[in-house]
Amino acid sequence: MFNAEKFITQAVEQLKEQIQGKAIIAFSGGIDSAVAAVLVQKAIGEKLIAVHVDTGYMRKNESLSVKEFMDSLGLNYRFIDASEQYYAALSEVEDPEQKRKIIGEKFIRVFEQVAREENVDFLVQGTIAPDWIESGGELRDVIKSHHNVGGLPKDLKLTLVEPLRDLYKDEVRKIARVLKLSISERQPFPGPGLAIRVIGKATAERTEIVREACFIVESEIEKAVEQGKMELPWQYFAVLLPVSTVGVHGDCRAYGHTIAIRAVQSIDAMTCAYSHIPHEVLDKISTKITNALGDKVNRIVYDVTNKPPGTVEWE
Repeated sequence: MFNAEKFITQAVEQLKEQIQGKAIIAFSGGIDSAVAAVLVQKAIGEKLIAVHVDTGYMRKNESLSVKEFMDSLGLNYRFIDASEQYYAALSEVEDPEQKRKIIGEKFIRVFEQVAREENVDFLVQGTIAPDWIESGGELRDVIKSHHNVGGLPKDLKLTLVEPLRDLYKDEVRKIARVLKLSISERQPFPGPGLAIRVIGKATAERTEIVREACFIVESEIEKAVEQGKMELPWQYFAVLLPVSTVGVHGDCRAYGHTIAIRAVQSIDAMTCAYSHIPHEVLDKISTKITNALGDKVNRIVYDVTNKPPGTVEWE
């Protein structure tokens, strides 16, 4: 049985030996990067610099929350707004594997620039087992290239440090609880962000649509959980499909986008089952999305696919 306290003690000792000097960590604000950051901070203290990159594909108010979280952890950090660079690089890209690799490569280039400015040789990532398993390699097929594995450039000039590499999400959560992190139960958010929740071209305009839809899905599901109407899903969000369908806007025929709602239950992300959301909650989500985005979205569908055969994210 996994012992979180023992893992923390061993990991901190190993990190003290592994990291000579300063290090930077790719800090998304999610549970994996946060746990990795606290472990490294325990090992090397103020010699750790957390780097948060706003790619433009963050959820609503996400980067502001991450800044506040980094402050609460007492981290030294750098905040970088690279949204215009990412939008430019991805605006014409439709293939999901290409998206992930572009995002991964651009992350590394930002980290390399910070490393040069800070005179750092070590890059810490919150990589966990499903990331490298699904990214393929050796005898494994590629299910999807995680940006922090399959998206890494071959000419990486930094030494990678991945203290959580052999752990699964449920084990990382146990560590977060022991460390008393406020985000220990937070739902996962993919490293590439909303770029892989916009199916097709992830332009700034299309990203803004899915950002608002995701916010409504999260808000309404969390409200329903508080009211005792349903169990909190392991992960829940919206996806913008590359499909326009006929609808009615006012008294006129109109074409609009389609939004898919996705909510699943899982333990380790390797398998999952779709969540049974009450119809009244789905109805409220649908109404709020179409009211908020009525000039752009006119159809809402719910994804009832398990993993396998599907994956949690659509791309």
